[in-house]
Amino acid sequence: MWFYALIVYAPELASCGFGVVPKNNTARGTALQIVQIIPKLAAGGAERTTLDVSRAIVQAGGKSLVLAKGGRLVHELVRDGGQFQALPVHSKNLFVMRKNVHAIADHTKEFGGQILHARSRAPAWSTRAAARKLGLPFVTTYHGTYNSGSAIKTFYNSVMAAGDLVIANSKFVATHIQQIHKTPPERIRVIPRGIDMAALDPANINPVRREQIFSKIGFEGSPEVPMIVMPGRLTRWKGQLVMIEAMAGLRDAGIQAQLVLPGDTQGRDKYHAELIKSINQHDLAHSISLPGHLADMAALYAMSDIVVSASTEPEAFGRVAVEGQAAGCPVIATAHGGSLETLQDGIGGTLVTPGSASDLAEALAEILALDMAHRQQMGQAGRKWVQSQFSREKMCAATMAVYVELLAS
Repeated sequence: MWFYALIVYAPELASCGFGVVPKNNTARGTALQIVQIIPKLAAGGAERTTLDVSRAIVQAGGKSLVLAKGGRLVHELVRDGGQFQALPVHSKNLFVMRKNVHAIADHTKEFGGQILHARSRAPAWSTRAAARKLGLPFVTTYHGTYNSGSAIKTFYNSVMAAGDLVIANSKFVATHIQQIHKTPPERIRVIPRGIDMAALDPANINPVRREQIFSKIGFEGSPEVPMIVMPGRLTRWKGQLVMIEAMAGLRDAGIQAQLVLPGDTQGRDKYHAELIKSINQHDLAHSISLPGHLADMAALYAMSDIVVSASTEPEAFGRVAVEGQAAGCPVIATAHGGSLETLQDGIGGTLVTPGSASDLAEALAEILALDMAHRQQMGQAGRKWVQSQFSREKMCAATMAVYVELLAS
């Protein structure tokens, strides 16, 4: 497998730039020219952050290049002034990774890049080598905690902690980096992900967008029945099965609610089938929708009464909990990982025991029992909190400060 080859061929990789060589620390002017590398520009927190940072660089008078396989967000990247180059940086094939070293270096040199910023493991190995080859600073963003069940897997993950500076998107992740990779704290910068507050403001969602998103939900929902939304790609640890069981608990308690579970299957057809089976077994097909990817999540949030993040494993940051609060919705999230930093328990929502359908059902019932004024008060408290801590502007400014710090060092 690729990780055995990575170790076996380590000496050869060093000759491609994987070995440590002195880097050029000379700042090259005030206008930033940054190259970001990510597997694909699909939907997701890391991808959205890539676009946000690219836009901020361009708006500040700099230049931005993103290297990725492709994806649905390429159009938005280019529309906002970023440049794009398709490369197979998603590949974990050793020989493709070696070719990517030279391709990344060539495109960076042609672009005039000052810093290479990797946002995922496979491309980070190639990017690190390209940075050393060019003598440029190398920065990583540690977007997740990554499974490290073996020494080989930990070694593979370690590249994300090997940046000249390492961005952690939460204090939880920063602690993980220090514990697992022994990265000195002085090389870590905690920068939480940022949210576009204006885009998620329900006051900015017109009736046409609301009607359009409602038509895509996929069931005959009723405006009188509270709507619960739990976004996330369809993978087991995101907790969709727990949420379905909690919905059954609400129904058994005589509480009406409808649930939307938007998210890509990403090829997990067996899990998708398992979700449908669970929905049918609980006789909930009339009140649970699996609409797939929905582009206009802001419109869906605007129609929601509660937003849920029921991840059974810790979220590195937990964008859903923050987006839900930014949209003015009460939020329920599992009490571990980044959610402990992004949701104030009892203020913008409620924290529940991970994996507990009964705890989740109880929290849902408590919020649904509140009158509209109290729900709105909770939603506005959450929105105010997110505005102060997790705005897109704050995240982009902090990231650009890291770039300036690297160029000045």
